[in-house]
Amino acid sequence: MRRYGKNPDEDDIRVRPNRKGNRPRTHIRPKHEDASEGMVLTVDRGRLTCLVEDRVVVAMKARELGRKAAVVGDRVGIVGDLSGKKDTLARVVRIEGRTSVLRRTADDDDPYERVVVANADQLAIVTALADPEPRPRMIDRCLVAAYDGGLTPLLVLTKSDLAPPDKLLELYGDLDIPYVVTSRDELENGDAADRVRAELAGKITAFVGHSGVGKTTLVNALVPPERRRTTGHVNAVTGRGRHTTTSALALPLPDDAGWVVDTPGVRSFGLHHVDPSRVIHAFPDLEPGTEDCPRACSHDEPDCALDAWVAEGHADPARLYSLRRLLATRERHEGD
Repeated sequence: MRRYGKNPDEDDIRVRPNRKGNRPRTHIRPKHEDASEGMVLTVDRGRLTCLVEDRVVVAMKARELGRKAAVVGDRVGIVGDLSGKKDTLARVVRIEGRTSVLRRTADDDDPYERVVVANADQLAIVTALADPEPRPRMIDRCLVAAYDGGLTPLLVLTKSDLAPPDKLLELYGDLDIPYVVTSRDELENGDAADRVRAELAGKITAFVGHSGVGKTTLVNALVPPERRRTTGHVNAVTGRGRHTTTSALALPLPDDAGWVVDTPGVRSFGLHHVDPSRVIHAFPDLEPGTEDCPRACSHDEPDCALDAWVAEGHADPARLYSLRRLLATRERHEGD
């Protein structure tokens, strides 16, 4: 039986009314070509604080982004009220491609990776020389995360008034990592801040370190007074610091000289997400020697071609030892 006549037109077709009064769903997403570009400064309970030109704008993530999350350092497209006035809310509708990503997992058995910072040029690994004692395995893990994510590492050693830096620096001499050594007196008179700023000029630098090493104190010395964050102290019984920074925050250096990203103190730095084969890229003097390695070589096994490469004098044996030490950190616990 024919439902409509021989020659039906659109007026003959029955249309079921939309009781909710909203538009039907569509898989076609708006392109938002008029979106303004911004940089995410911090994320707090679903609200993204972004810098759009010279204005600080609070925004929320658009539904069309799905589960894709923006993190500090992300370049994003923003629409809506971009005035930055109180009680206004814009929308983040696009997350641009990232040039680098600093990621970590809670531990080596945790498959869920957390993106800490995007688009940073440099990772400043802040470590106290005493109170609390330095943890070389933690430094090694941060180095692996930096190399894996495309960031250049920088060692910042604090509290040199309590212990000399020589022994720790000797561990990393073969890696050719730039470093800055600071003391508490130098932080107070500004000398330390000046030396650290020289390493940060023109870059976005993420600061990472476990609690109590003086990371936030150092960041506060680098930025203007109105930007400073609350600091804590080291527990005399446990030797651990108290978390005072609870979310990552990007802060501008004076005179537009760069950015620092203060991140929460960590007590573990899992590397479950890291592909060990990518760490070799941080050793350009060793990388040519891997051409004759067996497929899926871990570079720490009897058949690895790097042993012969180094034995022939193409690279320093200490560099191969450093590579293998870093690769081994994925199988160790931070407290080792």
